[in-house]
Amino acid sequence: MTEQTQPTQPASTRFPTVTPGSLAPGLGPGQPVASGDPTDVPPARWDAIVADLESRGVSGDPELVTALAVTWTSGALGCGKPGQSYTQALVDGMQVIVTADGATYDYRFGRSDTPVLCTN
Repeated sequence: MTEQTQPTQPASTRFPTVTPGSLAPGLGPGQPVASGDPTDVPPARWDAIVADLESRGVSGDPELVTALAVTWTSGALGCGKPGQSYTQALVDGMQVIVTADGATYDYRFGRSDTPVLCTN
């Protein structure tokens, strides 16, 4: 009799998750589940953040505070607005916190390189 083995899951995934108590700074329960590991900001996403800040009249060079890989629980990216509907599905993305001109900016990304500035 030949013993069959089941395929094993990889030890880590592209966006590993941890318990909801280990959320990114400023995030409440039920929003995202963040990985415990910082991540690098891809150049296209960094350029998009710089362009967004410039369009808002921010003249200082942004400095990276944190960048976390996040699995958001909906298309709202943890930053929903009242009266809006969002896709109810897990969305792999990231949260990037930057400072510029003495202010802090909380950017969220889903699957695209288009940033969403969270002002909640």
